[in-house]
Amino acid sequence: MRIGLLGTGPWAQMAHAPALSGHEKLDFAGVWGRRPEAAKELAERHGVRAYDDVDALFADVDAVAVALPPDVQASLAVRAARAGCHLLLDKPLAPTVEQARSVVAAAEEAGVASVVFFTTRFQPGPAAWIAEQAAVPDWFTARAEWLGAVFTSESPFATPWRREKGALWDVGPHALSVLLPVLGDVRRVTAAVYGPGDTAHVVLDHAGGASSTLTLSLTAPPAAAGAGVELRGEAGVAALPDGSDGAVPALTRAADALLDAARTGRPHACDAAFGLRVTEILAAGGGKICRKAPAALTERFSHWPVRFFG
Repeated sequence: MRIGLLGTGPWAQMAHAPALSGHEKLDFAGVWGRRPEAAKELAERHGVRAYDDVDALFADVDAVAVALPPDVQASLAVRAARAGCHLLLDKPLAPTVEQARSVVAAAEEAGVASVVFFTTRFQPGPAAWIAEQAAVPDWFTARAEWLGAVFTSESPFATPWRREKGALWDVGPHALSVLLPVLGDVRRVTAAVYGPGDTAHVVLDHAGGASSTLTLSLTAPPAAAGAGVELRGEAGVAALPDGSDGAVPALTRAADALLDAARTGRPHACDAAFGLRVTEILAAGGGKICRKAPAALTERFSHWPVRFFG
């Protein structure tokens, strides 16, 4: 399968390009980026062609991998699908439900396969754990914590879209990708509030009868950063194991999943339709989050043990 890469930023350089160029069953054909000079540099590094015209790239490949901000990804994914390209996408699928639906519709109409790269779902230990826990009945509750230090450390991922959308949209998809297959779909978002910085606390009611809480942040102190999921129910307590073999091996497995979906015609569990469902839940959570208090009020009550909400 010939595949092209859309995007030239840190994630494209660190994960996508190495995974595509090193994959035994993919022919990494070229790179397109919004900055032609960056596309040329990345393409030369991997011995492939740099494209100035994204439609020309679509015409030359069977699939595209996308490492772009969500709003840019959504519009280009629609165009790529309509050009007959299979889609290896990043999370979140899109910044709005409407845009996510357009990606799903375009993929379905064109009959192309899609896989959204929810990192944890493509790490062997966590993926096996998720499958095992999904078969366990009567989970009562769960908590997921995804705490990053993107805005409290020197990080190449402190990008404009993350500053605008915050942790809910950046690491929220990771938490949901673990909880949904185990606890079932979300019937409703029962509560959502802000904490320090961009921290979001979200409470979910699941179709299986369990509830879950999400604590999400990109502004955690570096020493407090980390991720974890804990389930509690009739079977006791289960904790998500560490998946630390790196982004490139995980992305390689996501590419394997795309190849399999394209070959068999069977949708992958993390396809664009699943990405759409995650987007719908994120949008519902964002709609419930209380607005932060004006700075004067925050300062006035800064001595309180909890944040004041207006």
